[in-house]
Amino acid sequence: MAPWIPGGNKNKELSYMKKYKFIPVFAIIMLLIFAFVPSQGFATSATLISASGASGFPIYGRGQAGNIKIAKGSYELTDNNILGDVIQLCRVPAGATIVGGRLYAGDFDLGTETLEIDIGWAANGTESADSDGLLNSGVLTGDAVTGVKPEIGTSMPLGGVLITAGSQKFTNETIIQGTVVAAANVFNPDGATVSIIIFYTMD
Repeated sequence: MAPWIPGGNKNKELSYMKKYKFIPVFAIIMLLIFAFVPSQGFATSATLISASGASGFPIYGRGQAGNIKIAKGSYELTDNNILGDVIQLCRVPAGATIVGGRLYAGDFDLGTETLEIDIGWAANGTESADSDGLLNSGVLTGDAVTGVKPEIGTSMPLGGVLITAGSQKFTNETIIQGTVVAAANVFNPDGATVSIIIFYTMD
């Protein structure tokens, strides 16, 4: 078939217009799909930084060797976290040796829970990053357990290298962070706060 040249044969021009008249309609439908599809489907992971996880926030390294010091941080989630989100919770100074700690979180996954937030650290220039070096949390149900944890929410001791090696020393200042391994099934913004306490010494 000879190509259609605008302004040429009118019959061919009408034939082409009828043949391809669906294209503008198709384009409009695609625009509407991308405009209204849930943003979660196209979301990319983010880094969320708490006040105490931010660069420049004071961290404490003075005192006699062996004295326990505390680093702590909290972050309140305002929307459903997604796979790969990183929550920078706090920092420990150069020379810190983490000897313990605890993760706290509200019950912000409803229904059949799927939420998992592991605790580890970012690379610091000497030690490599480890996303679950301090805790492989498993699913955080937040459910009350009578006689063990009668309150709703999560209160979990840190583990990881603290179990296998007893402690973790950092040569440089280091960010302690949570990594979302599995997003919440049904996000509940009430009490959606993740908190951590880190116990460390300065050798």
